Amino acid sequence: MNFFALIGVEFRKIRRSKILLILLVPVILMWIPSIINAEMNFDTRGIPITPENNFFIQGFMGMVWFMIPASLVVGTVLLTQTERANKGILKMLSLPVNTAKLCLAKFTVLILLSFVQMAMTIAAYFISAAIASALQDYNFVLEPLYVCRVAFSLYAGAVPMAAVFWVIANLIQTPVFSVGIGLASIVPSVLMINTKIWFAYPMSYPFYLLMVEYGRSAAGVYESQIAWLPWLPAAVSITVIALGIACMRFGAAERR
Repeated sequence: MNFFALIGVEFRKIRRSKILLILLVPVILMWIPSIINAEMNFDTRGIPITPENNFFIQGFMGMVWFMIPASLVVGTVLLTQTERANKGILKMLSLPVNTAKLCLAKFTVLILLSFVQMAMTIAAYFISAAIASALQDYNFVLEPLYVCRVAFSLYAGAVPMAAVFWVIANLIQTPVFSVGIGLASIVPSVLMINTKIWFAYPMSYPFYLLMVEYGRSAAGVYESQIAWLPWLPAAVSITVIALGIACMRFGAAERR
């Protein structure tokens, strides 16, 4: 069975689950307040940013700090528990398929689900911006290419974080503990982006990228250039190491 066939099998396993609803709910919860409080975007408190950019940044703030990481945590646990619930993992491991390939197929599904949520977020932004524009008689809608580019960068920046959550879920068999550790790791991300070692903490990556975009929209507020060094080598190393450990530990408890 090739890799793409394995991905197809994994999607068939979750087609009747509520995972898409789980991905949609935080998107809705984040953008409703943006509509309700749209008039607050005109009060920039002296920060040189336009109301439409302020609407965009503030709307994505809650997504990058908590909702994207939390969705990855929940999605990771759901994907790992799909097999463990009815000991289906034992049947999987009995197949003549490399366990590392099985592990990577599941992780790929997690990333693809994250990008599905990205599409939901982009759609929610445009709907919210259109409603806010009608309510406030001001155009809050930004260029589609700009919105898609920023949204893609935020979700792409979450891949190393997803890899860390994935290895945690494979190392810790108890869902409550793996979810707890994952959610607890989200909290310090706001503080970490203001330290010199922020690049070593993947949970802060999406927030860092949004703040760079904030710096581009509001001159002088934050740095406006991405510090590719040492961020990119660190991000790649963390992703590779985390996935390597996850592949080695995938199904280890059941193989004993």
